[in-house]
Amino acid sequence: MIKKSNPVVYFEIPVNDIERAIKFYKEVFKFDFEKENIDNNDMALFPFSDENSGISGALAKGDIYKPTNDGVVIYFGAENIDTILELATAKGGQILYPKKNIGIGLVAEFEDSEGNRIALFQSK
Repeated sequence: MIKKSNPVVYFEIPVNDIERAIKFYKEVFKFDFEKENIDNNDMALFPFSDENSGISGALAKGDIYKPTNDGVVIYFGAENIDTILELATAKGGQILYPKKNIGIGLVAEFEDSEGNRIALFQSK
């Protein structure tokens, strides 16, 4: 039985080159990562704070991790979608879904350095 709260508690974004992915996400989002090896998989843990709402996750490199832009889509909160899209494309990403107003806010999607579809949400 799933707890009666938000059902998603953690995510992992598959990568082929952990150092390239860390560099990409640091430059685009200004994230700092904590590196670990879990079950022989290289992980770069995204920041997490118990005081903030939301979930966190990791960049994950290992035999079971296959980057794709055809699978689950992760949405990152954005203060300014335009700035993030500019940084993502400047660092080798490409826009997959241009910025669009969906009423409750703005959304967009880009492909990261590893070939994953990453989405953005900016509230109004």
